[in-house]
Amino acid sequence: MSTSRQVALLRGINVGKNKQVPMAALRELVESLGFEDVKTHLRSGNVVYTASATPAAAAKKIEAALGKDMGVKAAVIARSHDDLAAIVKSDPLGDVAGNPSLYLVTFLSEKPKTKPLKDLDPGEFTPEVFKHDGREIYTWSPDGVRNAKLTYQYWEKLLGVTATARNWRTVTKLLDMTST
Repeated sequence: MSTSRQVALLRGINVGKNKQVPMAALRELVESLGFEDVKTHLRSGNVVYTASATPAAAAKKIEAALGKDMGVKAAVIARSHDDLAAIVKSDPLGDVAGNPSLYLVTFLSEKPKTKPLKDLDPGEFTPEVFKHDGREIYTWSPDGVRNAKLTYQYWEKLLGVTATARNWRTVTKLLDMTST
């Protein structure tokens, strides 16, 4: 079975006092699952590793171990290096997104039904702009992420899927980390 570099995106850890997960402990946990060359990026739950499992299977293993071994309930979404490369190459809002901190990629647990997306009026969200592509939604929030309407929570409620978001700077860094 072949292996691939992947990233697990943990939602909602190390925000405030809840769900505190030290990065060293997280790396050890992921290594204990049989994944190799484990690295973390920032304290916001980005874990890069090598695995023979599919990203979806790896995400389920990590999510279960977080709950069982650390008592932390956090959704986990994973993508392969190739997935990240396609996301960065796509860059559908690159022509309008001038600040990588305000340009978000929302990662969805599965490809959503298109009807709720087709029924959206983009004008309702101005000046925010969004573009859906497969299992990702790209969002440009020029007035700041804190004031954004198009949050991962919004997409979860609308689409009925699990979601987590990372800014463009983090997405490109994770691509770099999965390249090695």
